[in-house]
Amino acid sequence: MAAIKSVMVGTTRVDPPEIVGGCRIITLPKIADVRGNLSYVEGGRHIPFAIRRAYWIYDVPGGALRGGHAYHKLEEFIIAASGSFDVVVDDGMERQVVQLNRSYLGLYVPSMVWRQIENFSSNSVTLILGSLPYSEEDYLRDYEAFARARHEGRK
Repeated sequence: MAAIKSVMVGTTRVDPPEIVGGCRIITLPKIADVRGNLSYVEGGRHIPFAIRRAYWIYDVPGGALRGGHAYHKLEEFIIAASGSFDVVVDDGMERQVVQLNRSYLGLYVPSMVWRQIENFSSNSVTLILGSLPYSEEDYLRDYEAFARARHEGRK
């Protein structure tokens, strides 16, 4: 597997080119207001799928990892609603680490991309929007099986 490449996401590097496996950063609308900023997302408009599920991860203990799987069909959009964390994305051939730390930026992760979330800051909240309802059958939880399926899909 190739070395990990980092893509920093923040005020200086926004909307980088495509990331491993077709992942990409998407900038959401940001309405600046002295009372507090507002951002929003609409499925099919800002992200390339209709939103069928939303869930969030919070109160993550120091050093804990989340994810560590891929999906056969599900697409996701991952947002750092608060705080920061790293998303490791892997297409079976190459890996990249994407740091999310702005609530108006999100990472689109298509199906058949392995993802793991790590390095959570204190009080971070990870908001994940999904293209499908929950289905245990859609998960690929074994990395080697994922890599084989991904390789077979390239033929």
